[in-house]
Amino acid sequence: MMVTLVYFASFREKLGQDREQMDLPATVSNVADLIGHIVSDRDAVWQQTLQAANVLVAVNQEMVEEDHPVADGDEVAFFPPVTGG
Repeated sequence: MMVTLVYFASFREKLGQDREQMDLPATVSNVADLIGHIVSDRDAVWQQTLQAANVLVAVNQEMVEEDHPVADGDEVAFFPPVTGG
């Protein structure tokens, strides 16, 4: 299953890239599984960034929770938490 991963705002700077294609194993069925797979072979910056409790995730431009399914061809976007002042 191929998905496109997109990293926005400060995530793009922290992770050093804005997008990538990833071929996922059959064991990845939802956003939580996907995050676990992404960080499994990357450094601590990736783990701290994508496994933070306040990460916002969109699948095909719709905001979702971590139990949302992931399918072949999906675009999964990661956003830092919104802050203001």
